[in-house]
Amino acid sequence: MDLHTSSETCLRQTSAIVYCAIDTLVPLRGKPALGFDDFSIVLTHANIPSIWITSRTRAQMDEPLRKLDHAHPFIAEGGSAVYLPTDYFHLRGEKSERRGRFLSIPVAQPQPAAAEALESLSAETGVPVVPLRSLSPRELAQNSGLPQREAELARQRDFDELFFFAGTSDGDIERFLGEARRQKFQVRPQGVLWSLALGASVPQCVRQLTKLFDRALHGHAPSVGLAPREQADELFPACDRNILLVEDSEGSHDETVPRPPSGSRVRRISMRASGVWEEVLAQITTKN
Repeated sequence: MDLHTSSETCLRQTSAIVYCAIDTLVPLRGKPALGFDDFSIVLTHANIPSIWITSRTRAQMDEPLRKLDHAHPFIAEGGSAVYLPTDYFHLRGEKSERRGRFLSIPVAQPQPAAAEALESLSAETGVPVVPLRSLSPRELAQNSGLPQREAELARQRDFDELFFFAGTSDGDIERFLGEARRQKFQVRPQGVLWSLALGASVPQCVRQLTKLFDRALHGHAPSVGLAPREQADELFPACDRNILLVEDSEGSHDETVPRPPSGSRVRRISMRASGVWEEVLAQITTKN
């Protein structure tokens, strides 16, 4: 894979690459978390790329990318693919493909693989499910809890399949999830909905981007994971250093977030702390 970057000089000045789980920081409706927009601007001025990680679709990301003037890659559909802005990297290779205005590096199998797998899994387990793509616009808005336009964007999936269980018991759901795990499908809750993917992996997406940045930088800039607890277990093992965002009002400190095969030291910062984003920035730029 050959590549170079159109902003090579800026990239070579970077001190870190931030991987930020944004679903709670940049909600679908309403404003971003207090101070997050200014924090993003500071990262840009410091030549620190911020890679957003989301369960949302490429179509859903257009508005937040525009509003926050975000011009860096992002990871969408729960680790299904990396999306690169035009000319961010120049690369050629079998793994990259054009999707809309982005160059995509897929990690999961593209649709209709997930849709077909969901249908087969439902038939094998006898557990009824309803894929979002099968609903009328009105039914879609009612079942997703989103306004109709946002709901339409949410079901424009490149890789994973959104669905909900129809009249099932807790035992039915556990049986469905157990069979999904046995077949190595990734099934995750997304609010009132569920997502099924084949091969989705946030760590694999991070590794793909790390290779690209390392080649563009002719070296390695430390990767820093930034996430609330819900996304930490999947993201943090793939990063060199990590910052855990918590909602309680306790002071910031280091803690061990256990995960196999061993625990990992992370910096814990309260979202309610005064100067939270200044502290996050200090942790990102530290040399330790």
